[in-house]
Amino acid sequence: MKNVLVTGGAGFIGSNFIQYILDQQKDILLLNLDLLTYAGNLENLRAVENNPRYHFVKGDIRNRTLVNQLFDEYHFDTVVHFAAESHVDRSITEPEIFLSTNVLGTQVLLDAAKVHWNLEPDNKYCREYRPGVRYLQVSTDEVYGALGKTGMFTEETSLSPNSPYSASKASADLLVRAYYKTYGLPINITRCSNNYGSYQFPEKLIPLMIHNAQNNIPLPVYGDGMQIRDWLHVKDHCAAIHTVLEKGVLGEIYNIGGNNEKANLEIVKLILSQLNQSEELITHVKDRPGHDRRYAIDNIKITTQLGWKPAYTFEQGIHETIQWYLDNTEWVSRITTGDYQNYYDQMYGTNK
Repeated sequence: MKNVLVTGGAGFIGSNFIQYILDQQKDILLLNLDLLTYAGNLENLRAVENNPRYHFVKGDIRNRTLVNQLFDEYHFDTVVHFAAESHVDRSITEPEIFLSTNVLGTQVLLDAAKVHWNLEPDNKYCREYRPGVRYLQVSTDEVYGALGKTGMFTEETSLSPNSPYSASKASADLLVRAYYKTYGLPINITRCSNNYGSYQFPEKLIPLMIHNAQNNIPLPVYGDGMQIRDWLHVKDHCAAIHTVLEKGVLGEIYNIGGNNEKANLEIVKLILSQLNQSEELITHVKDRPGHDRRYAIDNIKITTQLGWKPAYTFEQGIHETIQWYLDNTEWVSRITTGDYQNYYDQMYGTNK
């Protein structure tokens, strides 16, 4: 049986991945390490909380003592690292926490994996590891910066991050690469496009717009709303990560994209249409600093070399996503009060 450490598993993508992997693989024991910050929600995992192959530990990936204790106790052979501060807007106002969690937290995990997996951990020249071990860093296409009207990000595109968030993720990626090059640590890095689907915290575009449209609240759109993103259904992302764990060549980077380039304003209008709401609810607000204009992912490497491809069309995925939020209004209402409302007012209330 494989023992898998998933960090940040109570978040949006992590919780979807945990449910996916426990369903797909019956020969794993999975531990979810999550600090349960504002975006972590154990409600996301009620379907698996009584599964004997699933364990949860509340803790900080920056806690070196805790991480090493967990490696000692569970003898992990796989790490899937989701845990990160991830919202660009928050990184603009609070960059320090992004650097601390996303960079230093990643280093703690890499060090633990290196020490526990290396056959001679006290020998700096030893590059031999336990058979079958793998560390997978879940990253983002935002590390590449912005594109013009044409072109796509490939795995060879230079890193050129434009926000504190993407800079912290790029830094973590480079650290993971360095541990592979210097120590031979068995790693992979995946870089995905914008995810959407169930359990996404409503600070992100799609759930935010669904929530506001449901409640007849103005929909804040940055600038002209023509920022273009490639949209990837979270279940397709989970399947891609599983594919890399099973088939990925160690040391390689894999871009994961959904082949769905859409402008933000187009997404907003589609949501309003499906909810039978007027486009008069759209409220253009001052654009955020350093807002990248366009992202697009070339996913040829993972599709041709590993055989993964997205299963969801955007039309199918967005319909299912909207319906999920309509069916789970209590889940949304429980997390859109208090601190969330203060944050919302800060981001959108005074910058029109």
